[in-house]
Amino acid sequence: MKTSLSLGSWVTRVVAVTALLLAAVLQMTGAAGAASDDGGHGNGNGRAARVVDVMTFNIHHGAGADGLVDLERIAGVIRDSGADVVGLQEVDRHYSARSDWADQAAELADLLGYEVVFGANIDRDPPAAGQPRIQYGTAILSRYPILDWSNTWLSRSPNQEQRGLLAAEIDVRGTRLTVLNTHLAASSQTDRIAQTAEIAAVVERQEPTVLVGDLNALPDAPEIGTLNDVLTDAWTVSGRGDGLTYPTDVPKSRIDYLFTTPSAKPLTTRVLTQVTDASDHLPVVSRLLVKGPITG
Repeated sequence: MKTSLSLGSWVTRVVAVTALLLAAVLQMTGAAGAASDDGGHGNGNGRAARVVDVMTFNIHHGAGADGLVDLERIAGVIRDSGADVVGLQEVDRHYSARSDWADQAAELADLLGYEVVFGANIDRDPPAAGQPRIQYGTAILSRYPILDWSNTWLSRSPNQEQRGLLAAEIDVRGTRLTVLNTHLAASSQTDRIAQTAEIAAVVERQEPTVLVGDLNALPDAPEIGTLNDVLTDAWTVSGRGDGLTYPTDVPKSRIDYLFTTPSAKPLTTRVLTQVTDASDHLPVVSRLLVKGPITG
């Protein structure tokens, strides 16, 4: 027997089916939104994953190959790279007339709209009472909130410049990342070996961590081997080519590095070879997949 539906019954059924389909879509959208909120990699145990671009850049107190000190040029390199977090070396802070007595870390942060911390490894009395201290060292810039930071001096021989390890705890969209930045001894391998041993002892206690810096050593040097024992050299697993960073006009050496712990996986790493006029070093940028504890 055939039955027929009245127009009213047919409309009622269409509305009901439409409501069910809409509910299903909303449910799936909500699930997708939840996955998006934790980067698509939440694992339900208090850890989440984020993609973050990290740069290391020795800025040579802002002086480019043309001899001009130009912080806007440095800021442009960082901005164009898309880097979220930047470790800078050779940063002046009211240091001398060579950089117009500027607080370079603060000025770069203002130009980029980033947060910043500065580690003074040279720290001298001001030239006159009431003026800022004469400082030189490293800085970390971040588009994300910096939760905590510290600067620890590394060991050195009596005739060597003081070096340090600047550390920042950064909240990358709800995931905590430790960023370490250093600039090792330029003319003493003995000092570099001692300094990398001290750094290795620090990173073994922290996860996830990225270490960036001008290490003044080639990849086959024993001091780099010390770091390779506890960290991953981002270039070796995700870079292409030789990765040479110094000097900018005709690069011959790879001395600028990013190292990571297992919870900060390098996806891609590149040397910005087109910015040869900004400094005497080329910057390196690595895109990392960071799996870490949720902040808060």
